[in-house]
Amino acid sequence: MIQDIYPRRLNNSFTDYKASAEDELLLFDEKCRLLVKTDGGKIVFPHVSDAGDLRNVYLFSIDDTRYFFALDETSFQKEGFSYNSPNELRETCEEGEMLAVFTAYHLAKWYRDNRFCGRCGAPLELDKKERALRCPKCGNLIFPRINPAVIVGVRNGDKILITRYNRGFAHNALVAGFTEIGETLEETVAREVMEETGLKIKNISYYKSQPWGSAQDVLMGFYCDVDGDTQIKRDDSELKYAEWVEREDIMLQPDSLSLTNEMMMMFKEGKF
Repeated sequence: MIQDIYPRRLNNSFTDYKASAEDELLLFDEKCRLLVKTDGGKIVFPHVSDAGDLRNVYLFSIDDTRYFFALDETSFQKEGFSYNSPNELRETCEEGEMLAVFTAYHLAKWYRDNRFCGRCGAPLELDKKERALRCPKCGNLIFPRINPAVIVGVRNGDKILITRYNRGFAHNALVAGFTEIGETLEETVAREVMEETGLKIKNISYYKSQPWGSAQDVLMGFYCDVDGDTQIKRDDSELKYAEWVEREDIMLQPDSLSLTNEMMMMFKEGKF
């Protein structure tokens, strides 16, 4: 999955580092596309020295490589580089590089979407001690937003419920959705399955989680069994496909980045 970069290691603890010339600089345009060069599946980022005196903030490190985010909006261009969305890069680049892209996108969206205090309207400032934005007027403190969401593998004997979304990602998937205020993760699982497919479920069991920065999520995977009637009543506004698929007939996604793909693979191989 996207976080499986061993022996490399992500260090996401916040330190108020000052950028050096050779640190990686993550520049996003107004559509939150990232400026990179792709070379044989490798992603190359500009360096801090390439972009002059743009304000920046430290994001994270992978091993000894430090990544900084350019806070100033800019139309900066660099020969051989172009602006790409995370999903565009996902289609062309090696998996090990994508953790940096998705995590940077998650933080970039948070910085861009939180420039003024929601309590008093004053401009926010960078906190120097932790990953937060602080209001100098009323003291309000804003931390990065992380959206909890579930991925659900619904089993029917040797079949699993495979879906495809109406919009966005075009490949096979599982039932998925965001946790609502006041509900448990298990309640989210049952609600999302019912809303998208009209099925009741039982025997909910947790599998694994992963960060998914392209939607500012943390994804939590669950398996469960259909309870009673197996007739699918697909929500056409959410899904263009929802069918029971035999283990041997499951078509996996074209990359191994996602928790969804791993869960489909585990079922296909008879491990769940």
